[in-house]
Amino acid sequence: MRIAIIAGRFPVISETFILNQITGLIARGHEVHIYAKKPENVSKVHPNVEKYQLLQQTHYIPAIPENYIWRFLLGMILLLVNFPKAPLVILRSLNFVKYRKRALSLRLLYEVIPFLKSQPYDIIHCQFGLFGLHGMLYKDIGAIKGKLVTSFRGFDISKYLQESGEDVYNLLFVRGDFFLTNCNFFRQRAIKLGCDENKIVVHGSGIDCNKFPFKARQLSPDGKIRIATTGRLVEKKGIEYGIRAIAKLAKKHANIEYNIIGDGILKEHLQQLIENLDIADKVKLLGWKNQPEIIEILNQTHIFIAPSITAVDGNQDAPVNTLKEAMAMGLPVIGTRHGGIPELIEDGISGFLVAERDADAITEKLSYFIEHPEIWEQMGRAGRVHVEQHYDMNMLNDELVAIYQQVLMNNSQPLSEFSNNSVSPKYVS
Repeated sequence: MRIAIIAGRFPVISETFILNQITGLIARGHEVHIYAKKPENVSKVHPNVEKYQLLQQTHYIPAIPENYIWRFLLGMILLLVNFPKAPLVILRSLNFVKYRKRALSLRLLYEVIPFLKSQPYDIIHCQFGLFGLHGMLYKDIGAIKGKLVTSFRGFDISKYLQESGEDVYNLLFVRGDFFLTNCNFFRQRAIKLGCDENKIVVHGSGIDCNKFPFKARQLSPDGKIRIATTGRLVEKKGIEYGIRAIAKLAKKHANIEYNIIGDGILKEHLQQLIENLDIADKVKLLGWKNQPEIIEILNQTHIFIAPSITAVDGNQDAPVNTLKEAMAMGLPVIGTRHGGIPELIEDGISGFLVAERDADAITEKLSYFIEHPEIWEQMGRAGRVHVEQHYDMNMLNDELVAIYQQVLMNNSQPLSEFSNNSVSPKYVS
């Protein structure tokens, strides 16, 4: 198949779930082209970006100047240079009456430039709901052709709804050919918003379990308990509550270490919180790390925390890949009853679930783990099994190809059962 991937920025180190799908499709013999904006930071990229030469298959949207005079001047140059390639598409992108501000601001003109030489695709897979809206628009003006598949992944079906209104996807639900969500929590929300339940399945974000070797967790000879969290330093990751829990825990268990892997807009705020709580000797903000570096850190870790919360702006998480990676490596985990996380952590079996924003509850569960190291291995093995059964990347990439094929064959008909997982069309785990 010829497949177009429409994303925000590419490559982004925190979005390995998109990268895993792209490399999985290429490894299965499919032709993949990526349409996105250039990333703001390319100091760290996943090794597979180079291995699969993905930048050669990536078509970037020209940077849109904030200054309207420069935007207009550069827009006129883009128009003159590109008009012969696809005159009708260029003219439609400037249809101020139909596309209003999007056309008047020249954003639509800039956005369609990478598509002007594209041939028809079998599948146009839009990563996140708002790019599904973009893909629908690009199809409408004839810039791209193919079956439109949209993945909802988190903020696009939580925060974005609060910002844009719950009717923002109404037209997409009608015109889109098929939809995926990464957890049942978001699938049910999409259906409630008006998506046909026969046009949407749960297709989880996968990890390569072979790259995250299992290790039975045991006490270290030095007696230190190493705890970790991986995630962007943004509100919905709830890292503040992990830090506050460590501050409480340190009063009872002094020999602890908390490593936070990631970066983001709350870095200074969290560093100040660490200083204010007087735990700078126990809590470290390690910044961005690539996958091999994360594996090395987790290999020395005993317990993993994913304290996600519903942000003030409504942003919510699905079952996050960093949590799957930790579970695959045999780490007992603590997560929150938030979004899709309860679909990943089996409470009392592979870890513990606590309420959002409850640092006391996190402290209590951490204390229990520290005082009962004999349960670490059992919980770690249960987590590994669950991830292998439900979130193995190779299984899920096979499943994605099957979904694409059935979308092509069945048009608007409900998907039949997938033989590889023996699941119904209404739920793909």
